[in-house]
Amino acid sequence: MPDVFINALIAEKNQTAQIGTSAPAAWKNFERAAEARSEEALPYTDADLGLWGLLATVAMLFAGFTSAYLVRRVSGDWQPIAPPGLLYVNTIILLLSSITLEVARLSRRSGRQTAFHFWTSASTLLGMAFLGGQVLAWRQLQVMGIFLPTSAHSSFFYLLTGLHGVHLLGGVFGLLYAIRRAWSYDSDPVFEPAALRLTAFYWHFLTGIWIYLFFLLFVWR
Repeated sequence: MPDVFINALIAEKNQTAQIGTSAPAAWKNFERAAEARSEEALPYTDADLGLWGLLATVAMLFAGFTSAYLVRRVSGDWQPIAPPGLLYVNTIILLLSSITLEVARLSRRSGRQTAFHFWTSASTLLGMAFLGGQVLAWRQLQVMGIFLPTSAHSSFFYLLTGLHGVHLLGGVFGLLYAIRRAWSYDSDPVFEPAALRLTAFYWHFLTGIWIYLFFLLFVWR
């Protein structure tokens, strides 16, 4: 009888340990299934609506500054500045970051995890390189004696590029979070978390904003 009791205790302990070990994996599978069902049930999610609202706000913000810029540039004392040479390199870097991010998403959907890890890391590093390059472009202007209050054009340049940089820095943090989420689902390599999809959309939006700002500030003058 004592042997039966002891064997029962051992069996119960082993069952409890097994449940405790499988609980995180079970929760992750449940979370993944819930996220997938949410995306299948509706053409959009609450996160989509939140992102659209954010993008609309950002777009209106830059539209407001564009209106002020266009009004100011028709004044008689308007003196445009030449673009720092580094801005051309920065533009290419940001475009490449959008391309590598889409390659990463394609790798994810194809189940190529090693390629996904490589391209997401490349996108993040390129985004950081762009931000660092923007700071160096400011330094180039300052070496030439061009500061925020030097002229109306320089004021708009510092303001608009700084505002864009702040939003892109937020995108870098968002991308890091989305990558962490996606890497946590390596056991299901073809699944794309909503965080990665939404962050990619936000990233491409900011790339488009930068192209627009570059054209506004230095092409159409």
